[in-house]
Amino acid sequence: MTKPVQIIGAPVDYGANRRGVDMGPSAIRYAGLADQLAGADVTAIDSGDLAVPRAEERDPETEEPAEGKAKFLRETADVCTRLADEVAGAIDDDSFPLVLGGDHSIAMGSLRGSARDAEIGAIWFDAHSDFNTPKTSPSGNVHGMPLAGALGVEDFADTEWANAPGLSEENVVLVGLRSVDESETEAIRDSDVTTYTMSDIDEHGITDIVEEALDIATDGVDGIHVSFDLDWLDPKEAPGVGTPVRGGASYREAHSALEIVAERDASEGVLRSLELVEVNPILDEHNETAELATELAASALGKRIL
Repeated sequence: MTKPVQIIGAPVDYGANRRGVDMGPSAIRYAGLADQLAGADVTAIDSGDLAVPRAEERDPETEEPAEGKAKFLRETADVCTRLADEVAGAIDDDSFPLVLGGDHSIAMGSLRGSARDAEIGAIWFDAHSDFNTPKTSPSGNVHGMPLAGALGVEDFADTEWANAPGLSEENVVLVGLRSVDESETEAIRDSDVTTYTMSDIDEHGITDIVEEALDIATDGVDGIHVSFDLDWLDPKEAPGVGTPVRGGASYREAHSALEIVAERDASEGVLRSLELVEVNPILDEHNETAELATELAASALGKRIL
């Protein structure tokens, strides 16, 4: 990564059931993010955290959608709007935005900011598809909706703060899925989004899958956003997440995936923005998930063994 990296913290836990994920940005910094980025020869500027009111100070049902349920929708809209401005501002300043979550609902802000005045693709490393809407969500937790929100799916079609107009379904790739609701399955099949499950990775290997994902995401766009949920990894590797699912990526698969992204960026300049989400230090063991997040950020930005 030749550009300076601007670190933006988004300490949000409006979108999740289990508390503590709002401390994720602090945990990642404490785990040595600055040292890891320095080891990747990256110049990092830490912009601090967005000001985010605590969930206890807000009513989760202050504003509900016309149909269905989405908790803390007004608060999520406010944070995502401000985060979009921060991400877009970093890009305008010729810096690279590295967003630290917080729960995955913040991706609507990251994507909207990255897609401002640009056509972008996205690679979604996640155990879950995050393709629910208020109408289909079993829980009303918005961290299960950000990809649908950014793409303007159904309930989100006219939700300006959530939509990323420069993001097209044809350039969105979900990698490593292993937990998808029935309603999400139907919506994804009706879309032009590309998906690879963990079974696909088992069959074809992480290298081929990520290379294919990059080919799809980068086709005809100005750059890509990478959204990395730490629950993509197996819980044995990353225990500090709110919605763990067994059978996830290994430590080496995760590093390999992001090293491939970095290699493509080094040769073609494809990477436009990156976020790491869903680190919950309350659920973690000796801050190892946060430490892993720092290592993965460095791999995505060019750090190598030799």
